[in-house]
Amino acid sequence: MGLTIDAYGPISDNAGGIAEMAGLPETVRGLTDCLDAAGNTTAAIGKGFAIGSAALVSLALFGAFTVRAKVTTVDILNPWVFTGLLFGAMMPYAFAAWTMKSVGEAANDMVKECLAQFPKIMGPEKMAPDYERCIRISTEASLREMLAPGALVILSPLVAGMGFGKNCCAGLLSGSLVSSVQLAISMSNTGGAWDNSKKYISAGGLGKEYVKGSEAHKNSVTGDTVGDPLKDTSGPALNIVMKLTAIISLVFGTAIAEYSNSEGGPFWA
Repeated sequence: MGLTIDAYGPISDNAGGIAEMAGLPETVRGLTDCLDAAGNTTAAIGKGFAIGSAALVSLALFGAFTVRAKVTTVDILNPWVFTGLLFGAMMPYAFAAWTMKSVGEAANDMVKECLAQFPKIMGPEKMAPDYERCIRISTEASLREMLAPGALVILSPLVAGMGFGKNCCAGLLSGSLVSSVQLAISMSNTGGAWDNSKKYISAGGLGKEYVKGSEAHKNSVTGDTVGDPLKDTSGPALNIVMKLTAIISLVFGTAIAEYSNSEGGPFWA
């Protein structure tokens, strides 16, 4: 059932793209837009299942970390736990901001490349489209722009645990888990809602005076431009934040315990 829910949205979206590229009548595109709107809803439901699964996996890994690092209690009145809790709660927001910014920069590079190619394709030169260049822009950006977010997720538990003790690392994991779950659910639902609002306005849901070309439609396009990376990039990627931070902490749990004092604080305190 989960696989069916996840597959419905992309199939409907691709059907609309094929209909538009094939030059089919607007009525066909209108039907595929309705299916795509339903697909956005099912995608949000499917992502909710994935987020819940990631949260449970992260919680299980957190339990394994407490056993390996010999953390008996996670007391938020402890200053090191509270410090880790604050940084852990902020980490998903920084991760999401970096990934969304990366999507915008890659999209701008793609637009510039298309604007450079179109005059030569449509002009007297009749140049063949350079698809490889566009694919290279997208691929290189996806690899290059993930260095900073990846380093944040991998290094944060190591810095917290080895620099400030196992209690701080436990607080970091707790904060990132709770914050990531709420933020991921919000992003998935918000992105789908903005996408569907654009389709609703385009179909004349607000009236014939608010169809394509109107200020309302332009504003909805702006919202959809933000909503797409929300629901397709940053939201699903937070599942990785939850699980990877816990996995890194578990793998280095013994070392983190060795760099902690008897009370669970940093070895230098």
